[in-house]
Amino acid sequence: MRNVIAASLAMLCSFSVVAEELGSTLDKIKADGVIVVGFRESSVPWAYVDSNSNQVVGYARDITLRVVDAIKQKLDLPNLQLRSIPITAQNRISLMQNGTLDLECNSTTNNAERRRQVAFSTTIAVTETQLLTRKDSGIQSLKDLDGKSVVVTAGSTSERFMRRYVQEHNMKTNVVSARDHSQSFIMLQTNRAAAFFMDRDVLAALLSKARDADQYALTGEMPTKETLACMMRKDDPQFKALVDETITQLHLSGETARLYTKWFLEPIAPDGVVLNTPMSESMKELFAHPSDKTFEDQ
Repeated sequence: MRNVIAASLAMLCSFSVVAEELGSTLDKIKADGVIVVGFRESSVPWAYVDSNSNQVVGYARDITLRVVDAIKQKLDLPNLQLRSIPITAQNRISLMQNGTLDLECNSTTNNAERRRQVAFSTTIAVTETQLLTRKDSGIQSLKDLDGKSVVVTAGSTSERFMRRYVQEHNMKTNVVSARDHSQSFIMLQTNRAAAFFMDRDVLAALLSKARDADQYALTGEMPTKETLACMMRKDDPQFKALVDETITQLHLSGETARLYTKWFLEPIAPDGVVLNTPMSESMKELFAHPSDKTFEDQ
């Protein structure tokens, strides 16, 4: 009887492994001959559409392409098709969960709340948040937002932080959500918001392209530091291991440091602007010691 039970358990475990393999991302990609990735349309310089070429470009996009190359090699599919679909901060997680996306590398923050829904790769970048406001607004810190309006990009961790901050400090601040970073900046430019709260590098990128850039300033404390990573479906260790290994090698080889220079310190499409954002000590540490740990884990 014990032998029968043992054999039955072994068979169930075998079926479980087979089911897991059949449901894996790599198996899905191999069967379809296509990998589906999500991209942001205006998240400069992480991933955005170059209006000159109509192609998706950016720091995170370059990392995406390196991961796709690794998948081609792993599956021995040199003609694997890459299908890119536009996403927003609001729908990216649901599109990953329902199987629409296989991979998402943009400017997505890895945190504990999101890890209950999806999985994240080795960190690709570290960023900090700050306020962008008009120089004559009188706003120099988060507390100066009391009685004013602040815009955030819908579905972002910045939106979550700002709403919680306003509530905890009992401030009469109107937190307004915009569809994407570009719309958020337009709301600031058209005086529908007194400030725009977001990742500092995203704000710097938007400012670098603005004709009225001299009227604005990055100001105030930097209340959050976040790790950005590629997003995948949960419970797929084989796929995560491949993505992690690829990004780790990019970091250790110096390739991501070169990509950083390309996108943050040199002229970028479409207009040749230079963001002039020096690499932070946190980024240098990441490139030297790749990890999927977040600041929450420390």
